[in-house]
Amino acid sequence: MAHFHIKTKKGRPYLYVREIARVGGKPTVVSQVYIGSPERVASLVSGSGESAIKLKVEEFGALWLADQISSDIDLVGIVDSEVSKGIHEKGPSVGEYFLYCVWNRMCETTSKNKLAQWYGQTAIQQIRPVDLGELTSQRYWEKWDRVSEAAIEKIARRFFERIWEIESPNADCLLFDTTNYYTFMASDTPSELARRGKNKEGRHNLRQIGLGLLVSRDSRLPLYYCAYPGNLHDSRLFEAVMDEMFGVVCGLDKTKQRLTVVIDKGMNSQSNFAWIDEHSMIHFVTTYSTYFAEDLAATPLDAFEPADTEKNRLLIEKGKEDDRILVYRSKGEYWGKQRTVVVTYNPITERKQSYTLDSKLEVIRQELLAMRTKVRNKETHWRKQEPIRERYLRLCERFHVPSDLYALEFSQTSDGLVMSFRKDVSTVERKRALFGKNIIITDNTDWSTSEIVEASLDRWQVENRFRLSKENDLVAMHPIRHWTDSKIRCHLFSCVVAMAYLRRIELRLNASGVHRTTEDVMEDMQHLHSVLVMKNGGRKANRQIEIPTKTQAEVLSAFGFLVDAGGVLRPKNS
Repeated sequence: MAHFHIKTKKGRPYLYVREIARVGGKPTVVSQVYIGSPERVASLVSGSGESAIKLKVEEFGALWLADQISSDIDLVGIVDSEVSKGIHEKGPSVGEYFLYCVWNRMCETTSKNKLAQWYGQTAIQQIRPVDLGELTSQRYWEKWDRVSEAAIEKIARRFFERIWEIESPNADCLLFDTTNYYTFMASDTPSELARRGKNKEGRHNLRQIGLGLLVSRDSRLPLYYCAYPGNLHDSRLFEAVMDEMFGVVCGLDKTKQRLTVVIDKGMNSQSNFAWIDEHSMIHFVTTYSTYFAEDLAATPLDAFEPADTEKNRLLIEKGKEDDRILVYRSKGEYWGKQRTVVVTYNPITERKQSYTLDSKLEVIRQELLAMRTKVRNKETHWRKQEPIRERYLRLCERFHVPSDLYALEFSQTSDGLVMSFRKDVSTVERKRALFGKNIIITDNTDWSTSEIVEASLDRWQVENRFRLSKENDLVAMHPIRHWTDSKIRCHLFSCVVAMAYLRRIELRLNASGVHRTTEDVMEDMQHLHSVLVMKNGGRKANRQIEIPTKTQAEVLSAFGFLVDAGGVLRPKNS
């Protein structure tokens, strides 16, 4: 509660407004705002000054929303039950350090060094009071250093169990995918997780950490995640985590008799599908590289038909029937068993790929013309066949195109080396025949073609979670700036929790008819402020919430609250 406080400086009184809250069970001053000298106070009381002054304006809406969506999970209790507070330990508990980190990742991500500064601009002391002096990077290091790998695994499992209890997501079909996050960790810093590998942002020179994420297809809520070394291939990771991952899901829903996991072609391997085949309740939908099945992918379009998918129905409504996804269903033996195979053709993707290839071929043609001119002019370093061919191969590698799209020919004459080239039209056309094509393989032989296609297309939901995790404002998993494996695991868990909470916000809003993205909602709610106001002639300061905009009011209403005429946030039915 706010109250006046007088400080005397050099024998002269000055008025402040103080707010006190219980921090660690003790009454603590959490806010102190300067009002002014006796003359200014007198003008305010008499009404001869400003009609009202805003003593303090703090970000409220986004942080309040984070508190609302996390209150029924009790992350603090879950963590503290595994990592109890030390006898002489003071300040926030380890669980509270996780919570304050998660809220920051949900609202406006900052580094640990700037965490206290950011919270100082928010209404945290009205939502969950904390001594901001404790929220330092050093204190995070000390607290997270107490969390072992075994403890974070138990915490994560209990967290997902709690999510399951509250949300009851459908586990008939699950989506699993992987990504990686680069770090700036030095090469000689010890780490089992940070390894060099093929980075998805192209930062192959940097060490990276891999993350696998399993989400429910219907709700898009995370149900399991795993951190793994950045140089581990996806297929080896999938093999390593299958027992644990499916054990967790089956343990969450013991009544489930059939479970399908949707994966990417990077996880395909003989041993992985042999494992799945041995477990009768587990099935798969995966993609398959057209490179290994060119004849199948080159099936004439006359054999295809429009797929009965939601996306195609929307295209029909918009009068874009020519852009519909086409499908061709067949069977074939893959990984030692007969499987259902669906080849899809997306004309939009085909046009994009054709345009890109034509552009690259033209650039390469211009480069080859320049090469031929240099050979003809007998320039230095352009007089031998092999170095020239190597330059061409590097050129193709730079543009990510096969080297057989152009045929280079060399001959030796009395006048020196002669170079010529031509486009291999048949090879180019064979490549074009694969454009827009995708191969889907499943052991769900009783599924309809549309069900198979929709399940495969829905894998973008995991990719969408990964895109969110790489945003600068929300979640922001990378670049990972921690340099020990224990802190990296704590960081990744905090980010996954933030992703789960943000998705829960979307689900709650969708249930109330509000269909907006998490990014839009959190950015909008950041502009709903809590204000400490002293009105004209008033003798006390009051805290109130600004009048919400229409979109902010919709969010508040979806959570059962409103801001009344007096600026008080209260339940709608009170």
